[in-house]
Amino acid sequence: MSINLKEIKKKQPAEASVQRGGNTIRDFMTRDIRLFGNRLNDKKKERFFNDLSILLSSGVDIKTSLELIAEEQKGKGDKLLFESIKNNVINGHSLSEAIENSKKFTPYEYYSIRIGEESGKLTDVLAELSSFFNRKIKQKRQLTNAFSYPALVLATALAAVIFMLNFIIPMFSDVFKRFGGKLPGITKFMIRFSEFFSDYTAYFLLFVVLLAIFMYLQRRQLWYRRLVSGLLLKTPVIGHIVLQIYISRFCQSMALLIASRTHLLQAVQLVKNMLGFYPFEIALEKISTDIINGKPLFLSMKEFTIFDNRLISLVRVAEEVNQLDAVFARLYKQYYDEAENKIMLINSLLEPILIIFIGLLVAVILIAMYLPMFQLSTTIY
Repeated sequence: MSINLKEIKKKQPAEASVQRGGNTIRDFMTRDIRLFGNRLNDKKKERFFNDLSILLSSGVDIKTSLELIAEEQKGKGDKLLFESIKNNVINGHSLSEAIENSKKFTPYEYYSIRIGEESGKLTDVLAELSSFFNRKIKQKRQLTNAFSYPALVLATALAAVIFMLNFIIPMFSDVFKRFGGKLPGITKFMIRFSEFFSDYTAYFLLFVVLLAIFMYLQRRQLWYRRLVSGLLLKTPVIGHIVLQIYISRFCQSMALLIASRTHLLQAVQLVKNMLGFYPFEIALEKISTDIINGKPLFLSMKEFTIFDNRLISLVRVAEEVNQLDAVFARLYKQYYDEAENKIMLINSLLEPILIIFIGLLVAVILIAMYLPMFQLSTTIY
């Protein structure tokens, strides 16, 4: 009798189905956009680890599990990828070696799977990896929801203001010149700004395009990553949320690796390669060196402002009682919940603030244009 992956999933608990997800809109909103990326996106990784965990925990062997996952793929590239992983396993390689040979996964992922294989907890590790990417995707979706509508409103308002500066204000300016008379200060300022904007709009757009190209080409350079990450962390509200998101990922990754009996030094080095955020890369590189020299983890973390006092204090206690994995797991939950609540708060406050700001901006332009007409009508009367 043939094994059907969908039937096996239906037999799983409700939590697994929620974690797996199948909503088309959600898939679209959380899909990674990678024009030139070589790695598998987060959504596909979450599906792969979740499906493999479900199949193995249901008693299906690794070869059949990989065959079912490969058959389920719709894209030709994805099908070839998972078939190559299956063939590597059939040829005698372990799952972690097959995943490493594919070059589509990070060292953190295939090393975690290797630990799961050696400790006999492969299904647990796969479930944790699936949970990690599920939470990561959820955070991306929350950020997208929080900023997509305000960004659309802002773009529409910007287009309206540009239209007014290029067409409406010059039209009023011609009318004012024909009538003559002294114009209010705010009207003079708007007319001059409109003339300046009309003369230099093409240069401004060219500058924006060139700047975007330059930023894209320099995105992997050390100076650029240091500058952008520094500015991002200094941005009010947003910077704190970004920091909490990365701290939650740091804590979750450390909890998984340490619980799998990974050496602390190796865990720090793997997490450094996985996070991909410059301040954490620099901090964890220095922490790795300090651990080699025998320095406690909490003392090394104390040298960097990205780690707050609460985190450092709890890590210190965890090192003393040898409960780092449990403490990191609880810290991950706390930081994740805090970041989630702040994103929801921004989502509820940003929209009305933007609408008020845009309304005031348009009101100022309209008042500047109609004020001379009111004065003219008063003079005539």
